Amino acid sequence: MDEELDLVTLEQEDGTPLTLRVERYFYYNGEEYVILSADLSGEQADPDRYVMRVDPVEGEEDMEEFTPIEDETLEERLIRVAETVLNGEDPDDEEE
Repeated sequence: MDEELDLVTLEQEDGTPLTLRVERYFYYNGEEYVILSADLSGEQADPDRYVMRVDPVEGEEDMEEFTPIEDETLEERLIRVAETVLNGEDPDDEEE
């Protein structure tokens, strides 16, 4: 694999670091989200994935923070949209 991986390290609730690979960015209802994968190699059939909101860091150009989704209903909807995005389909075709 010649391309450079886009990796992020987040701190879990217990304080241990978790390194994830950025799979894809997408928009939903005017907000930007990111799909992160625990599979750093990109070769697992069904890796653990996370969907988080992308928030720009104020005063820092080209910097962003990933914020967990706290609303369970929104999180479930975003997971369905993320699956659609990963399958190469247009998320705008999804019914709400």
